[in-house]
This record gives sequence, C-alpha cells and structure tokens, in this order.
Amino acid sequence: MSEAPAAPRTVSAERPATASLLLTPPRPRSGWRLLPARVVAMCAVELQKLRHDRTELYTRAIQPALWLLIFGQTFTRIRAIPTGGIPYIDYLAPGIIAQSAMFIAIFYGIQIIWERDAGILNKLLVTPTPRSALITGKAFAAGVKSLIQAVVVIVIAAILGVSLTWNPLKLLGVGLAVVLASAFFSCLSMSIAGIVLSRDRLMGIGQAITMPLFFGSNALYPVAIMPGWLQVVSRINPLSYQVDALRGLLLGTPAHLGLDFAVLAVAAALGVTAASSLLGRLAR
Repeated sequence: MSEAPAAPRTVSAERPATASLLLTPPRPRSGWRLLPARVVAMCAVELQKLRHDRTELYTRAIQPALWLLIFGQTFTRIRAIPTGGIPYIDYLAPGIIAQSAMFIAIFYGIQIIWERDAGILNKLLVTPTPRSALITGKAFAAGVKSLIQAVVVIVIAAILGVSLTWNPLKLLGVGLAVVLASAFFSCLSMSIAGIVLSRDRLMGIGQAITMPLFFGSNALYPVAIMPGWLQVVSRINPLSYQVDALRGLLLGTPAHLGLDFAVLAVAAALGVTAASSLLGRLAR
C-alpha cells in the first residue's frame, strides 16, 4: 500500500517581526510627534546645502571682520562713544555678531521664492508636512547658519583681543539668542516674500529695512545717547534685545536677560505664525 500523503505544513500564526514590517508599513508619526520630526527633517534638508557650497560662510565673514578691524579699532582710539568704561571694540563685538546673523536671515525669503519658481515649494506643500513645520525648519536652519557665522565673529574678536567670556553655559545662552533672533528675521523675510511674491521686490525691501534695523538698535551705541524718537524705535526693535543679551552674556555688562529672551521667543513665535499663514500665497 502506498503511504498517505504528508500533511501540508501549517503556517505559523505568528509571523516573524521582520516579515511583519515588510508586509505592513510602519505607522506614520502622528499627534505631538509629527511637528518636531518634520521640523528636524526640514532643517536638515536646508543645512545639507552647506555641504555643496560653503562660499557663503567665507564671504559673509569679511564684513564683520572689517567692522571690527576698522570701525571698532578706530572708535576705540578716539573714545567718541560712552561705553561704560569698556573698550569700544569690546562693546561693538556683540553688536556685530547680531548684525551678521541678521544679514544672513533677512534675505531668507529670496530662497523660498526661488523654491516656488523651481516647483519645489508646491511639492512640499502637498506633503503631510504642516506649513508651520516647514517654516520652523527653515527658520531654525537660518539660525544654525547664523550660529556658524557668530562663531567666526567670536574667533575674530578673540584674535583682536576682545575680552569675552568662555563660560559654557553663557555661550549656550549666546547660541540660543542668535538662533531665536535669526528665526524671527528669517520669518520676517518669508512673510514679506508671501506679500510681494517677487525676488526683486523682496531684495529692495530687504535692503531698505536692514540698515534702519541695525542703526535703530543698540548695536553701535547706547540707547541713552539716542534722540527720543530713536529710543522708541530701539525699544521695539528685536535686534536691541538680542544685542543686550549678547553683551550681558559675553561681556558681563548689566542686562535684562529674562526680558531679552522672552521678547526674542515671542518674536520668533509670531514670525513663524505670520510666515505660515502667508506661505499659501506663494503657491498660487
């Protein structure tokens, strides 16, 4: 008699974990985990561009170096500006850090208009990425670029003999102030881009507001010696609060750090909100 056919193998009810992952895709992040993950991803994409072209970092270091070498050392000799007993070049260095960071961030809207023209922005907007995450990622990428620039300026200032602190906690505070202010100015630029919708117009407006923001702050001289109307401008200028925080942290001068960081954080949050609401205009 022939043997009975062998019984077919029973399929195990429990698939291996690897097979389960291959057959069933992982669940996408949702809820509170979605926004931080998208922000980090967008920030990483922005920073990848530095690997292909570092020229911007080198060329942007020239202007702050000239401010410290020429303007700072000249006014240190003539003692024309009251600085509370510290050398003028020391007083100037935090202002130049803030200035160089602002100059990087204030033209960030040009990049988002270029992405619109290249069709990249429309592709990003149809993904599940929230607009606020897209803007926040770009804003903090601008902050990281500005932070790199700030390190360059600090090194130049140290070579010129500026008495800066090297306390790690204070340097972390310096980094936070630079990132928050740069996030605000980049969002301001992207908000303007959402209104004017043109690189040429944005370039003109950017050039028109950078100098008033810089000279209407305490970056070059104390608020006390300004005319009354300029003191009002300085008190509503976020750059003044950034410079005040940087001076307090780097030089140990009297500062209002709690108020400075609160203003910068609120300004950055309002900037992200405004830029996110105007982003859709660029895609039309």
